[in-house]
Amino acid sequence: MEPNTEEITRRIRALREDMDFTLQEMADATDRTVAEYQAQESGEQDLSFTFLSKCAAKLGVDVVDLLTGESPHLAGYSIVRADDGLSVKRRAGFEYLHKAPYLKNKLCEPFVVTAPYLEEEQDKPIHLSRHQGNELDYIISGRLRFAYESHVEELGPGDVALYDSSRGHGMIAIGGEPCVFLAVTIPGPEII
Repeated sequence: MEPNTEEITRRIRALREDMDFTLQEMADATDRTVAEYQAQESGEQDLSFTFLSKCAAKLGVDVVDLLTGESPHLAGYSIVRADDGLSVKRRAGFEYLHKAPYLKNKLCEPFVVTAPYLEEEQDKPIHLSRHQGNELDYIISGRLRFAYESHVEELGPGDVALYDSSRGHGMIAIGGEPCVFLAVTIPGPEII
């Protein structure tokens, strides 16, 4: 299933307005300026999973509510077959397949991620992201250059990175081919 960006932004705006949150309050909650927040809420900029997670937390809903308009409804367990899941576009070229979107009361968010190999990224600094909690990345195939603040490591199949995701981290595929990895995000307490 591929979420529709226009529908997602409409849900965010409707919830924000229903809860009487100002643009400034949402910008603060998502660590953006008001202009940056407005660009994402209007759909002018890509919606990162970090942005969606922070919106969901501020609005008091599960991120799946924003993505699909449905609340997670499964209790106890969830099985998602190999090629199934909820597709989430996080940044250009990266494909995220959420592997347990409808399990309620999850303590983590599991994704199978495909990072494209892009020649133009190979000699540039890696863009660093931040979100509360921890993240575990298990390399399934291909190779990944992983940056954690000023540290850079190269990972291959079977390698695992577990880290404090509130600090700067990022990755690119290397070796001339895409890299597929399991990414499990584990939320941490929001710093107020």
